[in-house]
Amino acid sequence: MVAFFSAIEPLRIANRIDGRPLFEWDLISRDGEPVIASNGMTLAVNSSLHAAPKVPSLAVCASFDPESCIDDELIDWLRACHLEGCVLGGMDTGCYALAAAGLLNDKTVTLHWECLSDFHAHFPRVDVVESIYEVTEEGFSCAGGSAAIDMSLDLIRRRHGDVLAKQVRDQLIHEHGRRPASRQRDPAIPQEPMIQRAITLMDTNLETPLSIRALANELGISWRRLDRLFSRHLAMSPQQTYLARRLDNAYRLLSETPHSIMDISLATGFASASSFSRAFRHYYGSTPSQLRQQAVSNHA
Repeated sequence: MVAFFSAIEPLRIANRIDGRPLFEWDLISRDGEPVIASNGMTLAVNSSLHAAPKVPSLAVCASFDPESCIDDELIDWLRACHLEGCVLGGMDTGCYALAAAGLLNDKTVTLHWECLSDFHAHFPRVDVVESIYEVTEEGFSCAGGSAAIDMSLDLIRRRHGDVLAKQVRDQLIHEHGRRPASRQRDPAIPQEPMIQRAITLMDTNLETPLSIRALANELGISWRRLDRLFSRHLAMSPQQTYLARRLDNAYRLLSETPHSIMDISLATGFASASSFSRAFRHYYGSTPSQLRQQAVSNHA
């Protein structure tokens, strides 16, 4: 329900501010009956799958256990929408249905971070990333929750300009519209002294990263124990955490400084701009040059 209303409310507010119906929407359920959301609230809809009007775009919104709702009827209907030229997208776990229909192969999408590993295992041909939202001419997706606000604000900005998007954002008391490549989560450093010491060492050795064995030696413990500590407290390996902190620093440098991409890649421990670009895109969903272009246009 959070993702659903977060997507709709910015559009409703845009209509109210502009005084015209800039956006319209229809709510569709499988059988046309009301849908009970995961919070127990009942949501009325406009039509069933087979009575649904033809629309230029369709957002599939799903929550927990999305695969339990996927069957041949839904897959056939989604494929028919695609063949009719409808632009398809997923919110929260909605991409499961689109992927099951074979409509996301070789495309980049995002969905809620809890499902990323499972989704990748089930649909290896889909490039899934942990970003806030993804928008292309072929489709769109967002991570659910409040990320749908950012995706709708982006839609308003692209169709009707920055001024209206800012007015809607102000009405929502949504201080900053997040970029598509923004991370979904920023795990807090746990109150575990050895983890804190390890992360401090990582942060002071970004330009010339330490090996995990060298890091463990500095801490006076075995690398196996270090790996177990990170797995228990962060659900990530030391290698994954180290890479994440290097790339987070790179994101800040790209957004806030005029340093060249090559200089930033070296400052964050990458031997070449190409290896930096690959790691950055896999982590954020966009390349360093794309992020730099966004930062320049936003400050123009």
